[in-house]
Amino acid sequence: MISPFFGRDGKPILRTRVSNSTFIDQIQGLDLAEHVYIGHHNFIEASHGIHIEEGCQITSFISITSHSSHQSIRLYGKAYAGKEMIGYITGSVHIGKYTFIGPHSTIMPNTKIGKGSIVAAYSYVQGEFPDFAIIAGNPAVVIGDTRERDQSVIAQHPELKKYYDEWSND
Repeated sequence: MISPFFGRDGKPILRTRVSNSTFIDQIQGLDLAEHVYIGHHNFIEASHGIHIEEGCQITSFISITSHSSHQSIRLYGKAYAGKEMIGYITGSVHIGKYTFIGPHSTIMPNTKIGKGSIVAAYSYVQGEFPDFAIIAGNPAVVIGDTRERDQSVIAQHPELKKYYDEWSND
C-alpha cells in the first residue's frame, strides 16, 4: 500500500491508501478525497477526470476509465486510428462519498454514482445513479437502497446513528 498517497498538489491525502499494484494512467486527472481505499490490481485511467469522494472503497480488479474506444474499434476495424474517431467516448467519472465498488467491476466514462452506494461485483456501470443505490449487473441497474440495510444495523446499534448522520445528511 502507498500511504500516505499524495494528491495533485503534492500534499498527502489523510488516510487515503492506494495499492502499489494499481495502475493509474493520467494521474493529473485523478482527484481523491480523504479516507479513500483503492485495493489491488486496479486500472484507473483519468484523462477526462475522475473524482472519488471521501470514504470510498475501491476493492480489487476494477477498471475506472474516462475514455473508451470499444465502439470505435468495431466501427472502423483496421481503419481505427484513435480518439478522433466516431464512437470514441470520453467523459468524467464521479463516485460519491462512502461508496463501495465491488471486485471485477468496470466504471465507464460519463458515470456518476451517488453517495452511500454499493456496486456489486462484476458490474458494468455507465450513467447516473442516485445516492444510496445498490447497483448490479451488466449493464448495471439499481436493485435496492443501502439505507434499508443500514437502518437495521443502526436499530441494533443506535450509538452509530450520530456517525451515519454526519455524512449521510449533508
